[in-house]
Amino acid sequence: MSSIHIHRLGIVDYEAALRLQQRLVEDRRAGRIGDQLLLLEHPHVITLGVKARNSLTHVLASPQDLDTRGVSLHETGRGGDVTYHGPGQLVGYPVLCLRPDRLDVHRYVRDLEEVLIRTAAAFGIRATRMAGLTGVWVGDEKLAAIGVRISRWITSHGFALNVRTNLDYFKLIVPCGLADRGVTSIARLVGRDVEMASVEVTIAREFCSVFEREPARSAHRMVAALPFSPES
Repeated sequence: MSSIHIHRLGIVDYEAALRLQQRLVEDRRAGRIGDQLLLLEHPHVITLGVKARNSLTHVLASPQDLDTRGVSLHETGRGGDVTYHGPGQLVGYPVLCLRPDRLDVHRYVRDLEEVLIRTAAAFGIRATRMAGLTGVWVGDEKLAAIGVRISRWITSHGFALNVRTNLDYFKLIVPCGLADRGVTSIARLVGRDVEMASVEVTIAREFCSVFEREPARSAHRMVAALPFSPES
């Protein structure tokens, strides 16, 4: 079984996380590093996937409103439409080489959904897929969003799981361009606060299980070598 380095980075600025992913993708493609999984939170940010690059139709707040609330806006190279990231939401960025036996984009997305479904189950939540849509759902409400990029079979971007997110921020957008669906969080569904650390441990375990990896023992030491402070 191959190994994966898992980094729990705390709160990381969105642009800094993009730069880190770009560097890791290059290093992974060149064989300088093995597979990586970044687990982190972002400050308040709205991101536009490839479906939303040429239109702000699904951003409901004005630039002034976003500025007042401290929410930045970024275009990004992932798939999908518009989404929100912020404190209390666990974001996962896998940098994996899918060669030689996982050369299937749809399988990769379904595997990410499986990781999230299993994580939700660990907290007593029955989450499911929804036909024709990406992500993980509880009824008609989205618990986790997925937007990935795969370049020459190296992955980046990933998933966002609402743990104890302030769901009011989703009112600034039409989440994933779906006006008839809602959003929810683990904390809301279980009726209590949930520690981010416990979700990180769970999702790391389920990720390793689904993707048949084992956590590299030196993963915690590698954080010191990352090109920014986790709190930047």
